Amino acid sequence: MGIHHYFKSLSDFEKIIRCPGKFKFQEHSVASHSFKVTKIAQFLGTVEEQGGEKVDWRLLYEKALNHDYAELFTGDIKTPVKYASKELKRLFSEVEEEMTKKFIEKEFPREFRDVYLERFKEGKDETLEGRILAVADKIDLLYESFGEIQKENPESLFLEIYEEALSTILLFKDMVCVKYFLENILPDMLLERFIEQSELAVITEKMINESGGNL
Repeated sequence: MGIHHYFKSLSDFEKIIRCPGKFKFQEHSVASHSFKVTKIAQFLGTVEEQGGEKVDWRLLYEKALNHDYAELFTGDIKTPVKYASKELKRLFSEVEEEMTKKFIEKEFPREFRDVYLERFKEGKDETLEGRILAVADKIDLLYESFGEIQKENPESLFLEIYEEALSTILLFKDMVCVKYFLENILPDMLLERFIEQSELAVITEKMINESGGNL
């Protein structure tokens, strides 16, 4: 029992591969995903702050760094599967929460348990920081799937992941940082040269227009 086992477990995230079981030109680990989400969240938080919002930076960083810790116990589950229904997503969340709680109770000294139970709980909530995390998580997923589409990966799953990630981002289109992403970053992504460029651009523009936005 002790923090040693927690520190040791952090290296395991380098071995948990995202979107397992599918051919990919570039593998992404949960460790690299957590790092990228934190960097993206930092930028989105900066946009929100310059737009007049008050960002709790400590809370944002804690949410971003810890948001996938439960995957130490469950591994990465493909996005279309995990979100196939609200009931399935709820069940996954309950399993992750229970396994994380057991780990903390077993490995953490009593004086730190409440702190880490709070840090490791679901971070995507209705707070500004929770919404920033939700967007940052999907932006990284968007880029992961875009990279495979750009490299002509024949797996149709990556187009499904791209569409799911973008549709979730569009749910937050009222946020300053999402408006900035849609107006200034996404268009640059679609200008990159790749074989399915025209098709992806059409899909993206259609989804944004249907959400009431413009590209």
